[in-house]
Amino acid sequence: MLKRKIEQALVRWKNTPDRKPLLLKGCRQCGKTYSVMDFARKHYQHTVYLNFYENPDYAAVFEGTLEVDALIMLLSALLGKKAVFEPGKTILILDEIQECPEARTALKFFRTDGRFDVIGTGSLLGVQGYGKEPRSVPVGSETVIDMFPLDFEEFLWANGIGQPVIDSLKNAMETKTPVPEALHKRMRQLLLQYTVVGGMPDAVQTFVDTHQMQEVLSIQRNIVRSYEDDMIKYAEPRDKSHIRECFESIPLQLSRENKKFQYSVVKKGATASKYAGSLQWIEDAGIIRRCYNLSVPELPLDGNAIPEMFKVYMQDCGLFVSMLEDGTQFDILQGHLYGYKGAIFENLIADIFTKMGRKLYYFRKDSGLEVDFVIRWKGGATLVEVKASSGNTKSTKTILRNPEKYHVNRAIKLGDYNVGEADGILTLPLYLAFLLREY
Repeated sequence: MLKRKIEQALVRWKNTPDRKPLLLKGCRQCGKTYSVMDFARKHYQHTVYLNFYENPDYAAVFEGTLEVDALIMLLSALLGKKAVFEPGKTILILDEIQECPEARTALKFFRTDGRFDVIGTGSLLGVQGYGKEPRSVPVGSETVIDMFPLDFEEFLWANGIGQPVIDSLKNAMETKTPVPEALHKRMRQLLLQYTVVGGMPDAVQTFVDTHQMQEVLSIQRNIVRSYEDDMIKYAEPRDKSHIRECFESIPLQLSRENKKFQYSVVKKGATASKYAGSLQWIEDAGIIRRCYNLSVPELPLDGNAIPEMFKVYMQDCGLFVSMLEDGTQFDILQGHLYGYKGAIFENLIADIFTKMGRKLYYFRKDSGLEVDFVIRWKGGATLVEVKASSGNTKSTKTILRNPEKYHVNRAIKLGDYNVGEADGILTLPLYLAFLLREY
């Protein structure tokens, strides 16, 4: 069983006095159902479970009155002995709640009633053109938590790396001392494995159990196909082909020297007016994450973002690699990265930053200055360069030499080397990116 951080978030929610119903959002197959059911088993005497995707008929329960007593009566009639409602001891789980909009409306009635805890899970909530909207979105009556595929730290846990090792890595970063060579070598290996496996629970569990990359790749490509099926099934008819084209263009977008998302790469003659909504659909489905260019690399980052200038990364690096040509996984594990090396490691760091809750930003000027990421770290804007191996940091050095112009005095270079410091730049192995948590 994979240990997930969401367990702690669910426990914190349960321990909150006068808690609201919880809405757990995340892309398909990131582990929402398993985590919620495991939590329910551990913390409640009774679990009442409805899956609206597998059983569309359950939606009929919510077509009439949404008074809690009436819903309990109908659910008890529908589920029989599986529906035990005992105040304070029962949790109601509404899985794939986007398939039954009125069930989401019902959350405010459960909030007012207060006798039972309720968790709804959703994969395509808010997706444009989905066509299923609740009578009333229960604003103020629900707590929303975003869930992601496994992050790098969870992947480490799955591979037997415990807290003492992670604490020693954190100490090495904070004291700017090299990680011991044996541990450094093992962590480099684990990072390459995470790069190709990613964080989809089924893929991670298969890798841990078998280490058969062909099986992992088969799982990943099935997940990608299921995403493509969602695009066909749920998008508006006029948008279906545009969404698919945007999605399939992502590897090509990232392989280019100028990684700014360009609609002309999607299709010759394509424009933002025709394709912007399609790209938004993919982002709302939790498949991709945008990284916005900054007008200036200083705080507040969100306030300095340029809305129409952005890169696009896959939210899970393993799925991104699975979209590349056959043999890429083997090349990465062997350290042979060829033309995609920049794109692969940038997507890896985007994956790590996104799953720790960071928004993504970069800095690029027409003069040639370009920095892969800019983050808020230790209270200030911090430049982050991502290098597959050594690589130069000309742009970063230029920015640091002109603090009166750019208001930046801190930079990190992530690459295939140990902890150190040179020219005022903190150098860290790529595998330590997950420890850049401090804001």
